[in-house]
Amino acid sequence: MSKNVRTSQVDHLYEAILCLKDKSECYAFFEDICTVKEIETISQRYEVAKMLRENRTYIDIAEATGASTATISRVNRSLNYGCDGYDMVFKRLDEEKKDE
Repeated sequence: MSKNVRTSQVDHLYEAILCLKDKSECYAFFEDICTVKEIETISQRYEVAKMLRENRTYIDIAEATGASTATISRVNRSLNYGCDGYDMVFKRLDEEKKDE
């Protein structure tokens, strides 16, 4: 994460997110704090990242998610040169599936 994003306000937000206990609480919190469009945009980026990790083509991803090629490219850049946040989450979710 870039240093300019690390602020006490962002810390407070992340602390609030970390105290959520289940998907129902996530829905309640995020529907209060975000617009529907913001939630849709974030979830779209996550889906794009998953599909990129599955080696799907930009055209396939754009058709399935409605994301622009610019958004797909931006997410791809994060996957390749970012802070490895997506990969950390994907790995943990895969581990959870294996444990089930």
